Amino acid sequence: MTTTEPLRIGILGASRIAGQSLVEPARTTGHRLVAVAARDRARAQAFATRHGVERVLDTYADVLADPEVDAVYNPLANALHGPWNLAALAAGKPVLSEKPSASNAEEAAEVRDAAAAAGVPFLEGFHYLFHPVTRRLHALLESGELGELRHVEALVAIPAPAQDDPRWSLELAGGAMMDVGCYGLHALRMLAPWAGGAPRLVAARGGERAGAPGVDAWLDADLVFPGGATGSARCHMEYDGVSMGMRVVGSRGEATVPNFVKPQDDDRLVVRTASGERVEELGRRTSFSYQLDAFAAAVRAGAPLPIGADDALEMMRLIDACYRAAGFPPRPRLR
Repeated sequence: MTTTEPLRIGILGASRIAGQSLVEPARTTGHRLVAVAARDRARAQAFATRHGVERVLDTYADVLADPEVDAVYNPLANALHGPWNLAALAAGKPVLSEKPSASNAEEAAEVRDAAAAAGVPFLEGFHYLFHPVTRRLHALLESGELGELRHVEALVAIPAPAQDDPRWSLELAGGAMMDVGCYGLHALRMLAPWAGGAPRLVAARGGERAGAPGVDAWLDADLVFPGGATGSARCHMEYDGVSMGMRVVGSRGEATVPNFVKPQDDDRLVVRTASGERVEELGRRTSFSYQLDAFAAAVRAGAPLPIGADDALEMMRLIDACYRAAGFPPRPRLR
């Protein structure tokens, strides 16, 4: 098999995010959406009709058991990521999971072990990592143009979802850090090769959503890298507008990405050094499409992925540490 053979993807749930994160990328890259199931079959049918999914099945388990499904996409509510990632891996299916991979580190460790036992690709959906904007930012650090890494800061913030949105549910593993803040933490962690290793949490602060005990409306995390660089990862889910920027400061210059999470909306990378300022525009093809290309190549041809279930576990360990330091409980497993 080659990477040109279409990947046959089964979808768990009729999530709104799937339209941009999977449906459109599959359409543009030539992969097939062969099956979908949702708690409400009528909703699954409407999703299939709207997005061109070939078949509607009765249950998530039916999707996992379908021999025509090469790989599974899991965009369910956060608390359902872990259980259905485990079920998909037990069925021997490669998994593209929306982030985070599980509700907490304990569950993420089980997912890591299941992925290792299954011997199939597992990818946590930090799609930004695959876009040329992020790759170029890393290349600037690798080249030495920015000098030694000194400081990095990221803010990922969105207006408040509706009060009944699952992202405000502790039981469904909601909260600002789980929904948006994980991007900033992940982006900082991916700078480890140029910072002497992975960052360590120093302190965290947060604020609770009114009417949602234990759920963070905002959370700020301070980190330090082994090489001495400092980091700030801030998130907010009651923000006045949208902010998804990142700034990397080195000893010789700095680089700013106005929207590292969704660079298809703003593909600029601004570099400032002693030589002056320049703006690089790196393309509006979606980060989700680059991610799907990489996942398909891993499934079809065994191509390596930059992150997998081991990275997902380290990510959840850091998220749990942020919650504890800010006075919140880590998210509970679904019971």
